[in-house]
Amino acid sequence: MTRKEQIKSAYKQLGGSASFYDGMITCSTLPGKAICGLVWNMDSKKNTSYLEKALSGVPEDFAGRLLEVPVGTGVLTMPVYKELPKAEITCLDYSADMMGVAQKRAEAAGIGNVTFRQGDVGALPFEDESFDIVLSLNGFHAFPDKEAAYRETWRVLKKGGTFCGCFYIQGGCKRTDWFIEKLYVPKGFFTPPFETKESLRERLSGMYEKAKVTSVEGIGCFRCRK
Repeated sequence: MTRKEQIKSAYKQLGGSASFYDGMITCSTLPGKAICGLVWNMDSKKNTSYLEKALSGVPEDFAGRLLEVPVGTGVLTMPVYKELPKAEITCLDYSADMMGVAQKRAEAAGIGNVTFRQGDVGALPFEDESFDIVLSLNGFHAFPDKEAAYRETWRVLKKGGTFCGCFYIQGGCKRTDWFIEKLYVPKGFFTPPFETKESLRERLSGMYEKAKVTSVEGIGCFRCRK
């Protein structure tokens, strides 16, 4: 199964049981499509595009140790992990409720090589250089202490390992910037300060041996090698 097929599989598995959050993340339900279009200026094609970029650092035959933080509900990654039976995967999230949904998804899909652990990205409960890949999808824009999150994800990554993922960046879409400032920040969904595409590239290039930053509308995607 190709990465695009894995992403499409995540959409199909939702069916009528999709939560508002899952529908929005996957741009696969009527309310989700409405939010994606109104707030993020995205349709299903753009949504799939940024997720492919964000997940590009995870090889389709990966067999090492991977940390995903935050895992959220696992809607995007459980179909990917199902195709990585030789990998050792750890999923961490601060929210026990969201992580519980992800765990149920893993169990329903028969995925036995994923461990779930509650924790804070600003103080990861792992030894230095523990993982071959650190994956972070749509999390950094919500982390209250982003500096600690950058330090910790770098710390637990092995030399030569990959840090990849995506999150909201300022300046990619004016409409998105307006909604983030006027709605998402006051509601506590997102926490400033936020990166721009340029600041993210500069930051990651200063931390990692190689860093590639791309974007789709207001979502910045990155793939780095330590």
